[in-house]
Amino acid sequence: MSELDDLKAMVARSCQILGRLHMTREPNGHVSARIPNSDLVVIKARGGAEAPLSYTTPEDLCVVDMDGKMVEGKEGQAAPAEVYIHTEVLRARPDLNSVIHIHPQNIVAYTIAEKPLLPIIGAYNPGALSIITRGLPAYPRSILINTQDRGKTLAEFMGQANICTMRGHGITSSGATVEEATLTAIHLNDLAELHMKADLLGGAKPISDEDLADFSRMMGGNRPAASGPRPPSSEWRYYDQMLRD
Repeated sequence: MSELDDLKAMVARSCQILGRLHMTREPNGHVSARIPNSDLVVIKARGGAEAPLSYTTPEDLCVVDMDGKMVEGKEGQAAPAEVYIHTEVLRARPDLNSVIHIHPQNIVAYTIAEKPLLPIIGAYNPGALSIITRGLPAYPRSILINTQDRGKTLAEFMGQANICTMRGHGITSSGATVEEATLTAIHLNDLAELHMKADLLGGAKPISDEDLADFSRMMGGNRPAASGPRPPSSEWRYYDQMLRD
């Protein structure tokens, strides 16, 4: 397989994982990846020939340029209306190579209620804690990001964060790799699900300042390196195997 074929396979697997985990309203949601050494992006296509996110294959992807125009795809395919989420975040952040937009119900509920997600878990999921402690931007508008200007505004709003919530809409997650962007979205969804359960039991409460400081020291306050090959994590391998079972 070529490098592009491998990349398409990764994007398709991410779509399948997020769909099988019920992290979005089907068939809504799309995953993208920057094609190395180019100004092109491979992304889950929409249109009459669209596949549900859970059943995405490499043939269900198209290629767009950085202006969101489709340059490669099969008949019946079109670029997503919100392709500008992907192109403008990638344009603004050369350290990122993958962007995800989905609609996780519990996270959307918290944005509607305008309730912040708190640092309620530590050892259960340090990755989720890291998202909250680094700062989780909350994009305040419930609109389609269907123009370049709206995409630029969203990218500016995200700043240096790798994920943001979108009021009454969903989330935008990103990473240096498809794996990183996918796991970031999953970690935030895990936290929101536990948050919802704890709130139903009387109210979620953050972990102590002492424990926050302990995890901060453990994680070193550093982000993962943004470039270079990385072996798949055990967590990614689990989700990948889930698709095969």
